[in-house]
Amino acid sequence: MQTSPRLQQLLQFHSASPDDAFLLFALAKEHEKLENKATALDFYQKIVSTSPDYVGVYYHLGKLLEKTNAPEQALETYKSGMAVAKKIGDQHAFNELAEAKLELDED
Repeated sequence: MQTSPRLQQLLQFHSASPDDAFLLFALAKEHEKLENKATALDFYQKIVSTSPDYVGVYYHLGKLLEKTNAPEQALETYKSGMAVAKKIGDQHAFNELAEAKLELDED
């Protein structure tokens, strides 16, 4: 697994706040950047399970699922995210997720 100074710093923060959704998201993005896709997926999925209203995670999780050849899971992720976005009144997130879902449905 690849690492970076930023990842090391984020992991230190994570040890102090293991359920912080923003920190988990930063860890997922850093792992994704380093091509540690399985670890990134784990962090994204932890956010969904511990902070399901953290609407930004659904788009990024769905895109990573697409990259890892899991289109059905990506589609379900977009749908779940759309439901969350609708529930919390985030029209921008809803539109982004709907567009990602539509693009995937067209393939």
